[in-house]
Amino acid sequence: MNRPSTENGQPRAPTVDPLFLAAPAVATFDNKRPLSNASGFFFERDLQLYLVTSRHVLSDPDSGHHPDRIEITLHMDPLDLTRCTGFSMLLYAQGQSVWRQGSDSGGEIDVAVVEIDRSALPAGAIIFAFTPEHLVRDFEAIPSDVALCIAGFPLGFGDTLHRLPVLRHAAIASPFGIRFQGRGFFLTDARTHRGTSGAPVVMRMSTPDAANRSLPWRLLGVHSARMDMGNRDTLLDESLGLNCAWYADILMTLTEPAQEQT
Repeated sequence: MNRPSTENGQPRAPTVDPLFLAAPAVATFDNKRPLSNASGFFFERDLQLYLVTSRHVLSDPDSGHHPDRIEITLHMDPLDLTRCTGFSMLLYAQGQSVWRQGSDSGGEIDVAVVEIDRSALPAGAIIFAFTPEHLVRDFEAIPSDVALCIAGFPLGFGDTLHRLPVLRHAAIASPFGIRFQGRGFFLTDARTHRGTSGAPVVMRMSTPDAANRSLPWRLLGVHSARMDMGNRDTLLDESLGLNCAWYADILMTLTEPAQEQT
């Protein structure tokens, strides 16, 4: 991750919880035409940096959504969070999509990663990234009553001055570690909206180790969409208020070196 230094060479701590700086807003475009707003977060593995978001943010044939680039916001000063810049990434190279997506025995997984060219990043950009050390290894260690947070931009809403996401509190709504209805996600109970797609679903670490101290949050999942019943009476019955969160360990598959991917 990138963190600017003070005059004595020591890193400066940001004025907010690093989680807010790990989850940038994602805007999609068709050339210069804005299409949609979504959420995402940074993930780093073996010195490679990625932006993670929902796959349907990058391509959704069912709705005719086909952006050709995305733009995220980067913060440039840990003490003055109003100093931001936009960073644009093309989604196609020589006619081929540049993002990675995956599937398993349950079907397609609504998670995608886009590798970020570090050399193209503006000097001094502040990036806090999740790593494999933030992933959950022991599913049984996650209690059903744990408090979760979802850091994103519902309906594109956030702090427009400081370009920061908002946190929505959530709870686990299906047994963690069990693939809900055989799919690669679990359910959360939280109030969410369009624009939250791609947001990290996290829990605070009670005792972070040295590898996680700069970003003391456990990464459980990637928020995808609201879960609803097709036969719900929209006049008589409220929405379930449940959401799909894809298990974050899919990132280990999506970020494997190219020669190892199958």
